[in-house]
Amino acid sequence: MAQSSTAVEFSQVAKRFGRVIALHPLDLTIAKGELVTLLGPSGCGKTTLLRLIAGLELPSEGTIRIDGRNVTGTSANQRDVSLVFQSYALFPHMSSLENVCYGLLASGMKKAQAIELALAKMELLGIADLGARLSSELSGGQQQRVAVARSLVLEPAVLMFDEPLSNLDAKLRRKVRQDIHDLQQNLNLTVVYVTHDQEEALAVSDRIVVMEQGRIVTIGSPRELYESPATRFVADFIGDANLIDGELTSASGQRVFRAENVEVTVLPPADMPDGPVALAIRPHRIRLGAVADGVLQGTLLRQAYLGSRIESLVATPLGELLVFSDALLATPEPGAAVGVYFAPGDARVTARG
Repeated sequence: MAQSSTAVEFSQVAKRFGRVIALHPLDLTIAKGELVTLLGPSGCGKTTLLRLIAGLELPSEGTIRIDGRNVTGTSANQRDVSLVFQSYALFPHMSSLENVCYGLLASGMKKAQAIELALAKMELLGIADLGARLSSELSGGQQQRVAVARSLVLEPAVLMFDEPLSNLDAKLRRKVRQDIHDLQQNLNLTVVYVTHDQEEALAVSDRIVVMEQGRIVTIGSPRELYESPATRFVADFIGDANLIDGELTSASGQRVFRAENVEVTVLPPADMPDGPVALAIRPHRIRLGAVADGVLQGTLLRQAYLGSRIESLVATPLGELLVFSDALLATPEPGAAVGVYFAPGDARVTARG
């Protein structure tokens, strides 16, 4: 029998806690060797979905398969999965090496073999020299690596991360998320990753599953979801976006967005019908310049210098627009008249939902 290329499969899986519906019936397939991020606001169901994969919760209905095997009713220790907790959950009385060895020894492996395998994974993660240290003697990034090594050494079919970088400072988060991505790529691991941090999701994912109120809203690559969001919610949740509600109409062979008595030529998806829509314009897609050159005339409300970019807030007939640029305007005083320019293809037309 041919080996399945699917690591995780949800078929109409739902989860209820009493009268509360945490997950509405949903389907989801994750391929082997893929890093999939579950992204959404607090309470959207992403952690519940992760716990269902891990076996820490059982579904109210539906079927879960891991590596082709039906695990719907099986407990966590009967599944070939491993979870790196947000708090890392290291044993404080054990050394780093003992923490990494723990799962192997608990499964009945001989100590010498367990130590050999544990040291190999610790070497891979650059922490082999920390084997004798207690968790209290490690930095946050080091603790995170020990937790990953403890999961990796079990060679699970699916490795899961629950908000793994939330306890780290900004610079360390960037480094560790790259380490996780490199590790996943180099070892061809199947990873399910939970976060509420949009930038983190964009940086590490092959695909992102966007969730809202216990439902999957959309699934796509980071570039697809950022550049061509299907709905207003996705555009708003993933990255910064200026969002304007209005109407899409057709006139003289062109598609036009109309709001607040202003018309803007746009390039919506070919199959999008006329009617109520939202316009999503990313701040870095807008340019400011002379009034005569603008699609819209605006008034500069303020500018802020943030090192890597300049943030401007501009009042326009379509409302206040946030603009990112790499240079200050020649006249940055509030109240200055400016032209606001964006190309038709830079303004994404999305569904209102």
